[in-house]
Amino acid sequence: KQWYQRRVVITAGEEVGKTFKSDKNCVVAKVDADSEKELGSRFGVSGFPTIKFFSKDNKEGEAYNGGRGEEDFTKYLNEKCGLKRVSGGGLAGDAGRIEALDVLAAKFMGAEEKAAVMEETVVASADMEKEAQYYHKVMKKVIEKGDDFINTETSRLSRMLEGSMSDEKKDQFTVRLNVLGAFASSADDHTEL
Repeated sequence: KQWYQRRVVITAGEEVGKTFKSDKNCVVAKVDADSEKELGSRFGVSGFPTIKFFSKDNKEGEAYNGGRGEEDFTKYLNEKCGLKRVSGGGLAGDAGRIEALDVLAAKFMGAEEKAAVMEETVVASADMEKEAQYYHKVMKKVIEKGDDFINTETSRLSRMLEGSMSDEKKDQFTVRLNVLGAFASSADDHTEL
């Protein structure tokens, strides 16, 4: 039974490593404390498996005592690293989305005066991460090209994601698709009215 438990944990760990491989801020590593005795001793490793989380602020490591499945590890690392990864390395459907800007995206798609809502978005997103800039860019393009820009751009990015590209580009395009989803659902809601 112990061999089986080890195999399950090792397999889950390898899969989690693949899930986070493209993230520079969340590194999954495996160390054999039997062959690296000094390292094992330094961090209090006394049995298999010992799983620790090391942040930039905590060089001693924090013991992980959660579930031993891939989903458990992925959820834990997403929380600790501030990420939204799914098994296999992709991003969750809400990665890159910002709730306050999703509300403004819905307001924008239903507004007569789209420029005023765009300006409101610029002000609201001034201190936010770079994903916030994409909301503004989409609004600008919708004003220039019309509401159909959402569908056209969604189709274009979806086709591009089917091709070969770096993991970093896949993440970038997935985040953009996710943000476009905030506009698309709003556009669909207003079309049905």
